[in-house]
Amino acid sequence: MECISVFDMLKIGVGPSSSHTLGPWRAGERWIYELKSEDVFSSIDHVKIDLYGSLSLTGKGHATDLATMLGLNGSDPESIPTDTMDSIIASIKSTHTLILNNERAINFNPETDIVYNKSFLPFHANGMCFTAFNAQNEVLHQSTFYSIGGGFVVKEERTVDKEKKELKKDFPFPVDKATELLAFCIAENKSISEIVLENERSLRSDEEIDFEFNRIWDTMLECMFLGCHTEGHLPGGLNVRRRAFDMHKNLNIEVPYVNATEWMHSIRQSEVKFRQILKWVSCFALSVNEVNASLGRVVTAPTNGSAGVIPSVLMYYLVIEDHNAGFKEIKQFLLVAGEIGSIFKKGATISAAMGGCQAEIGVSSAMAAAALCELLGGSPEQVMIAAEIAMEHHLGLTCDPIGGLVQIPCIERNSMGAIKAINAAELALETDPKNVKVPLDKVVDTMWETAKDMNTKYKETSEGGLAVRVNLSDC
Repeated sequence: MECISVFDMLKIGVGPSSSHTLGPWRAGERWIYELKSEDVFSSIDHVKIDLYGSLSLTGKGHATDLATMLGLNGSDPESIPTDTMDSIIASIKSTHTLILNNERAINFNPETDIVYNKSFLPFHANGMCFTAFNAQNEVLHQSTFYSIGGGFVVKEERTVDKEKKELKKDFPFPVDKATELLAFCIAENKSISEIVLENERSLRSDEEIDFEFNRIWDTMLECMFLGCHTEGHLPGGLNVRRRAFDMHKNLNIEVPYVNATEWMHSIRQSEVKFRQILKWVSCFALSVNEVNASLGRVVTAPTNGSAGVIPSVLMYYLVIEDHNAGFKEIKQFLLVAGEIGSIFKKGATISAAMGGCQAEIGVSSAMAAAALCELLGGSPEQVMIAAEIAMEHHLGLTCDPIGGLVQIPCIERNSMGAIKAINAAELALETDPKNVKVPLDKVVDTMWETAKDMNTKYKETSEGGLAVRVNLSDC
């Protein structure tokens, strides 16, 4: 099994999809590194990109074509000003020229040099192949990558995993399964977040850890703020109206604010009846995934398509449950969430192309439920119960995006996953662990078996379910 840091599970990137956008983007960057390592970079005249399986079937809607071009262009998804992406792509399309790694111009026509192959490569549903040619049209270099969910990219030989196995030797508490994590908590008399923090300290200093958590939370908060204050319709052709703006407006914040931090404090002074709480949580979740759908900057949690669940549940805790909470609780929440997500990634999948939406919304809901449960005082056993309950009630959830866009039903599913997470945490707190019938590891195994049994047309191919029952003309 691979060593997975919390910061592997929670990565800053650009929407709309971690597997179809961020992954191919990172693959393009890795290929540039290979070209330079093989000393062929300066001899390249043109390149071709072959997309396979789910990347081909829903690549247009997920901006896979744009992501690969931006990756080859040398842009960084964590820092690129999102309002510059359109101009970069427009220049490539109009001039048929791509500035490879922002260093040298090569011939590139997106219409002919990005090839959509509906066939699936055997290793993973999200395959892509980059080929470089010289002026004589001879192949200089070729590499195949797989985007396996959450922005993770591997080659078939799994070289990255080999490196992570070596890193794992330095973890004081190496964890593959929930039972192992729980055993460490009991033996060390520590909470889950404390165990995970010790593992992170084997990779980074406390200052580096806090810096990264602050960066992740700042991105989440700004994303919610932006989504709640942006009116209009989402791009892509479905003409989906943004709902977070209207919902936020109707919630009537009375205390004025000028930035995201003041906004959070203003919400704390707003009405907290049950219906308003439901609306706030839904508003937070919708806002993130509307930003994601418009190629905005989000945090994979564990994926872009499910990026709204964790920040909305954490925001719920901060503005409803504990008005005095701050960075300490944010860090604790994200430590637990990241570790639970890594258990699902190791034991099953976080790729909708492999497991349907249970692998995205289901996992994010389990991550959020576990993290909230610890903040609310749950024991390590109850934290595991919360994760299990949340996933158990997402088992079998299909991925059938209309038009291949991360909009319908994806955006609403984040609000549903967030509400389920809160409910799961509360149920877990009222549960005696000795009465539990379904341990977390069993539900992870069940999710993976369900994923393998699921028909391919329900795995992010837009060939079944709502994607075919609802016509684009209906929208």
